[in-house]
Amino acid sequence: DGSAQPLVPNAVGIGMVVLGAGLGIAKLASSALESMARQPEIAATIQTAMIIAAALIEGLSFFGVFACWASQMLGG
Repeated sequence: DGSAQPLVPNAVGIGMVVLGAGLGIAKLASSALESMARQPEIAATIQTAMIIAAALIEGLSFFGVFACWASQMLGG
């Protein structure tokens, strides 16, 4: 069926965005936890920075998913 073919690049794009965001947040959390273990006295500062960075990564991933979805809706 030829109607499913235009959906494939968008589905791959969405998958790549979600995978990249997941890996980015996992690396961020891993590094933050390691830093907190090494310097527990600044754990609150590290945690705040981690939450802000994770929110930015998540926001960018939502934008990427929306761009792939909009491309599909506009016929691109």
